[in-house]
Amino acid sequence: MKETILNMATEMFLEYGFKSVTMDDIAEKLGISKKTIYANYATKTLLVQDVAFNILETIQKNIVKIKEKQLNAIEELFEAKKQISLFLKDEKTSPQFQLEKYYPKIFANVTRKKSDLVACSIEENVTRGINEGLFRKEIDVKFISTLYHEGSNVIRNSRIFPAEHYSKSNLFQLYIEYHVRGIATKKGLKILEDLLNTNEKPTN
Repeated sequence: MKETILNMATEMFLEYGFKSVTMDDIAEKLGISKKTIYANYATKTLLVQDVAFNILETIQKNIVKIKEKQLNAIEELFEAKKQISLFLKDEKTSPQFQLEKYYPKIFANVTRKKSDLVACSIEENVTRGINEGLFRKEIDVKFISTLYHEGSNVIRNSRIFPAEHYSKSNLFQLYIEYHVRGIATKKGLKILEDLLNTNEKPTN
């Protein structure tokens, strides 16, 4: 039952946000009593914590699946963006916004773990891109990976990039393009242009 509650809560929190969904809402959706939920999760905060890390674990698993597809380094960046976009809605009902605002300690813990994951993944991606001849061999891998990671946090700051001017999905798209153009070889730029001219056009 605990796994059933976790899965349903994950689905609802992703759709409506952590603050918007109540324990009553989850119980009603599952057709069980609220007492049953509290028997598995004594507080909503404990449920939110499990859901937040469940989402992160799901993203991790999906990234592993992406790597198994043996895409080139640039294609992999775009595929990973699609997975992360689940957590980057623009509305103030978005999971990320509500988690940060109402559950800051959980948000900080998840962000810390996600940061370690992203830093490692980007360094691996840049190194592979160099080996594939898509990124220039003279670039400093550690510097570029750190810059990409820190910059990805900056573009999520609504004070710097207000929602009325930039959608989250468009921002991430523009950021990946900016990143790749700065380090790509001619071969890499050709792949980027092909992606941008097909199904990877940014949308507002």
